[in-house]
Amino acid sequence: MDFATIIGLVVAFGLIIGSILVGGSLMAFVDVPSLLIVLGGTGGVALISFPLAQVLESFKVAVNVFKYPLPNIKDQNQKFLEFAEATRRDGILALEGAISSIEDPFMRRGLQLLVDGVDAEKIEAMLWDELDGVASRHRRGAQTFEALGAAAPALGLVGTLIGLVQMLQAMDDPSSIGPAMAVALLTTFYGALFANVVFNPIAGKLRVRHDEEQLGRQLVIKGLLGIARGENPRILGQQLEADLAPSMRSKED
Repeated sequence: MDFATIIGLVVAFGLIIGSILVGGSLMAFVDVPSLLIVLGGTGGVALISFPLAQVLESFKVAVNVFKYPLPNIKDQNQKFLEFAEATRRDGILALEGAISSIEDPFMRRGLQLLVDGVDAEKIEAMLWDELDGVASRHRRGAQTFEALGAAAPALGLVGTLIGLVQMLQAMDDPSSIGPAMAVALLTTFYGALFANVVFNPIAGKLRVRHDEEQLGRQLVIKGLLGIARGENPRILGQQLEADLAPSMRSKED
């Protein structure tokens, strides 16, 4: 569970709602037609811009913002050191018993290919193909939410213009101008709120999650190829840690 995302949403909405309550009534900021224009219109724009399958897939990918099993890079690298030592000592088949204990499906598939005697270049090509497919799905998810973030303020402005037109048509009743103007501005408020507190942050977090997953899986490929080539465990460990920030390494340089 990614508590940072949950805390961020709670803090953002909490402060906004708190500010509203300090200055007046929360119900003054609730308008169902305005909400329908922003959310319904934004959803319609998404369906116009992207295939239905991509939109549905993007919302499934968005679950990664809240719950995502990121690999523990240090533990992963340590496993590869143990695998490299076992391979140098007892041969590649020594890894067969460890495959079932690997939780990461990507690493498990790679180890199985290694134990099955598949050529290292073939393993590398297969795993990179899989990695490219995952990257493409993540890119589409982030792209969809970026489009939602761009459309929401525009739909908010459309709703405001609709409200202003309706307000101007009722100019014969001066007492209705103030409330009508307030309702008209709510669509702009909703558009800015959903774009900047929901859609754009989700797109950004998806890209961060993608980068973290890519790093972990690239290290899996590097570790598997090192084992296939019979790399010295110490050298392999240094290669695996070369791409990591100093704080993520098992020991200081």
